[in-house]
Amino acid sequence: MKFLFADWAAKNGVNIHFSPITPALPQWLTTFLGNRIYLQGMGQKKLIRFAAIKTFANVLEYPAHMQGNWCGHFKNDHPVVLELACGRGEYTVGMSKLFTGKNFIGVDIKGNRIHAGAKKCLEEKISNAAFLRTQIAMLPQYFAANEVSEIWITFPDPHLRTSKAKKRLTHPAFLRMYRQVLKPGGFIHLKTDSPDLYHFTKKVIAMYQLDCVEDYDDVYAQTDSDVLKIKTHYEALDIANSNRIFYLKFTLPAVIEDKDELLQQVLKDTENKPVHEQAD
Repeated sequence: MKFLFADWAAKNGVNIHFSPITPALPQWLTTFLGNRIYLQGMGQKKLIRFAAIKTFANVLEYPAHMQGNWCGHFKNDHPVVLELACGRGEYTVGMSKLFTGKNFIGVDIKGNRIHAGAKKCLEEKISNAAFLRTQIAMLPQYFAANEVSEIWITFPDPHLRTSKAKKRLTHPAFLRMYRQVLKPGGFIHLKTDSPDLYHFTKKVIAMYQLDCVEDYDDVYAQTDSDVLKIKTHYEALDIANSNRIFYLKFTLPAVIEDKDELLQQVLKDTENKPVHEQAD
């Protein structure tokens, strides 16, 4: 650890000298310096990745004048499919290989994560995938009405606290926004390891009379769909400790009624109870 400390000190302009009789560093200082050096290394990697994606032709950061113009970016008029909160873009990359007749766009605010999928697409010369760095709430600024054919939501933050329900990506507030850019009859796909988000979305589907096309509460035991076999980094982590993957596929009506206050009351009455006591 002395060598690490010396290296850190040199990089940060700190003069220090270890004599042959210098005692071992105390444990608290060793831990502190180790964490500091590790975090600095992580920070430098992020900066490198942020700089790199600015040179990637398949990454657009807050682009102007893109509404209705994605066919120009891809140089074709194939259907456009979004992956929201795409993270490292495993689904964007995987689906672009499975469905070469469609264009895929991974959307995420974190450029450090986007870097992995974008780099892979460049290395493998995948031309029907791109990445958009922006907030999901800004989608209507980048896509015109009816420009998107499908939306995938893969392993998003479930925002388990009921008070944070409006941040869930299948909350009606988000669904109304998706409705602005999604073609009539366009599918929304949710794949998650969170039973809480799964049951919440089923409540929304029932209360707002959405059309549920597919519903699996144990994906790998119930279907052998190739597209559902794609695995993300976060799926492998199994943060929810559910040991199973949930999937819902549904469509939106032309108008999504405002029952949001009633929904919030239902959530207050039912959430944080055992699943068998919850009503879908």
